[in-house]
Amino acid sequence: MNFGKVITAMVTPFDENGNIDLQALRELINHLIANGSDAIVVAGTTGEAPTLSHEEKAALFKNTVDFAANRVPVIAGTGTNSTYAAVELTQLAEQAGVDAVMLSTPYYNKPNQEGMYLHFKTVADATSLPVILYNVPGRTGVHLDASTTIALAENVDNIVSIKDASGDLDHMTAVISGTPEDFTLYSGDDSLTLPSAAVGAAGIISVAAHIIGNEMQSMLSSFHNGQTAYAAQQHRELVPVMDAMFSAPSPSPVKAALEMVHVKAGSVRLPLTPLTQEQEQHIYQILQRKLYSSAV
Repeated sequence: MNFGKVITAMVTPFDENGNIDLQALRELINHLIANGSDAIVVAGTTGEAPTLSHEEKAALFKNTVDFAANRVPVIAGTGTNSTYAAVELTQLAEQAGVDAVMLSTPYYNKPNQEGMYLHFKTVADATSLPVILYNVPGRTGVHLDASTTIALAENVDNIVSIKDASGDLDHMTAVISGTPEDFTLYSGDDSLTLPSAAVGAAGIISVAAHIIGNEMQSMLSSFHNGQTAYAAQQHRELVPVMDAMFSAPSPSPVKAALEMVHVKAGSVRLPLTPLTQEQEQHIYQILQRKLYSSAV
């Protein structure tokens, strides 16, 4: 299933007391839609999901659906390392009216491939929503093998896509080659947006799109229109911004960057910490160079 080319893994805005800021959420959604987001992921890793209660996630799902108002698909991050909890969250998301859910591989308990297959199948069987798998071994400690992804895509009707943050283009190629034609793969690494498109990825589930969503759309359009040299040039110009968004534990850098472009995002929750003054200055300089190069 295709959700568009640029999907933004949205931050969760917090107020000065560390609570979800619903007015800022509304304004952030408007900003993302106006700046190149074809769809939005709510309560994913970038949304600081590990620090959110079930009640907060349910409120985020409902308010994001309401604020998006059918302008773009809303994808709820409902993955966790408890299959039972993932089923419960997925059903809460379905009740809230989201368009799809995204399920990360179970973290910390490190299941084998059979365990991951049964985990994803159990959650998918508990919902009528489309399901996007999320392979992110750097965060979860487990890698979803291509063969397991292919088996899930072939045997579970509503498992329709995968976000792959393995950083391994050979692995992505194997998944794309082995899954049905209507199954899509999205890169989970901003700096691999163009390289993954070259091997058949449908697009990117992005952090940097908070800041450069339109530019990423332009780069992918250039590539798909056959302007590959120009797309490569655009890629080289965007990589410094992409890298800056991961210059400290995410989403601290992108929240700081949003504030710099006058989009309210607030701070992060512990155990994450705000950027130092030096880190903020580095991101500010990168954004200034990007703005200057866009103007000339």
